[in-house]
Amino acid sequence: MDNPQGLLRTLEYPGRLIVIGAPHGSGHAVILYAITGRSPSSQARKLVLRDGGIWVRPTDEETLKKGNVDLLVYPAVLFGPAGLAVSNGKQTSDIRDGLAPGADPVSVLSRALSAWDFEPDAPIFTPRISGCLVGGRAALSVVRRGSEGETLRHYFETVLRPGEGGLVSTYEGPNAEPLPAFRGEPRPIRLAGSTAAEAAEEAYADLAPAPGGKDFRVAVVCVFAPLSEPDKAEVRIINRHERI
Repeated sequence: MDNPQGLLRTLEYPGRLIVIGAPHGSGHAVILYAITGRSPSSQARKLVLRDGGIWVRPTDEETLKKGNVDLLVYPAVLFGPAGLAVSNGKQTSDIRDGLAPGADPVSVLSRALSAWDFEPDAPIFTPRISGCLVGGRAALSVVRRGSEGETLRHYFETVLRPGEGGLVSTYEGPNAEPLPAFRGEPRPIRLAGSTAAEAAEEAYADLAPAPGGKDFRVAVVCVFAPLSEPDKAEVRIINRHERI
């Protein structure tokens, strides 16, 4: 396994990341979503709980406008009685709309993302990362650009084992130029914390920079969702701008 205990600490700049798994114990799933940003427009954001989900919103409207607002402001997590949807873009709404009792999570993502490509932010072409939880089952997806400019869509069912999860991110982890897009299967990760607050604090701390490094953290949210009633989830949000 790829350093599952301290995986987040190895990622200098993951961009945005999604973890889906299960806490120790039973009856719940965990969704972790984190934002890191290098540019002022990427840093000028926060996560807020409102309108049936977790939304990415601006902390500074003028600074945010210097970036691509369509790619920077979106619902990160949306709750529904049949399940939860999570992504790094506006595709979250399409995923949420496809959730239904008994649905196969891979099929939900496949249908919802069929019309979505990687992000149009040349020359990076950031992947779209997504996930969903439905009927006690979960899946993750990465939609990225291929070497010839084609769209590559990958879907992965995620087994909910206590204390374990799978991670996908927009970038591989190094703060490099150009930023290397995430490739391969979800990375295995150990999940710590018995509450959403504990898990969020642990993730936020693990994403801190190495001594002398730049702090790219923007926000982290952790959702502890009962498998039987996923819309009645425990939520903990940490926004960096609120801690400065």
